[in-house]
Amino acid sequence: MPNFGRNNITNSKMKNILFVLLLTTTLVRSQGFEGVINWKMTMEITDPKVKAQMEEAQQKMNDPAQQAQMKEMEERMNDPQMKAMMEANPQMKAQMEKMLKMAQGGGDMTSLIPTGYSIKIKNKNSLISMQGGMMANTDILFLSEKNTTYKIDRESKTYSTLPQSKSEDQATKMETKVTKTSETAKILGYTCIKYIVDITTEGGHAMQQFFWTTTAIKDIDFKSMANDRMSNSKQRMYFDKVDGVPLKVEMSMPQGNMIMEVTELKKMSLPASDFAIPAGFKEVPNTF
Repeated sequence: MPNFGRNNITNSKMKNILFVLLLTTTLVRSQGFEGVINWKMTMEITDPKVKAQMEEAQQKMNDPAQQAQMKEMEERMNDPQMKAMMEANPQMKAQMEKMLKMAQGGGDMTSLIPTGYSIKIKNKNSLISMQGGMMANTDILFLSEKNTTYKIDRESKTYSTLPQSKSEDQATKMETKVTKTSETAKILGYTCIKYIVDITTEGGHAMQQFFWTTTAIKDIDFKSMANDRMSNSKQRMYFDKVDGVPLKVEMSMPQGNMIMEVTELKKMSLPASDFAIPAGFKEVPNTF
């Protein structure tokens, strides 16, 4: 099966960074909040190596020979034997269908990047639903009573348990500095203060994050993430030094720059059924 550089892009370090940053900046633990928080996400890739990988993958996607292979694969997927095999392996089926859909759409590799997500919160449980990119139709469910996080693939009707965070001794290998500034901005009508978080890894790699937070929202507890199993030791070192709820997060990494901003914060009653693994979904090994 042709991969069009897929392993170099979707399974790259960039994807892992995107996923971890998404979780660590949005999985707030609520004290009393119940409702939905919607985020938009934009990313600019600046790393020449990653850019080159994406351009190469794009060229492969548009190559007539590869397009012919995709057409052949599409025809094979209609074969009864192949259909039976894919039904037995829903993960493979979903991946092949996503590849075909992307190829039919012109092979734009920027479509791999998510455009946003929504978070539902109820009784300290949370459900993140991705929008756009290769993670579309993927949800991240955290169940507080079990202290367990699941990845749910709606398309393949599968779920997997995400691993626990790294050990605390990892924290000694990183340096962090949190700076509270006097700079403010209005987001959704809330006055937000800017925090700068500078991180340096053991290997000397630097990453900078900007948190725009408000203390006006009293029923969402961001600091509780300092002890959350979903946050790794690096983030535990500074979560408890940031006051308020983040409504905007900017990140500067060697691979590129990312901005995530809340577009809607709506308090509303949510059904308990939203925070459960759907009936009939099959458990599969975690691939992240």
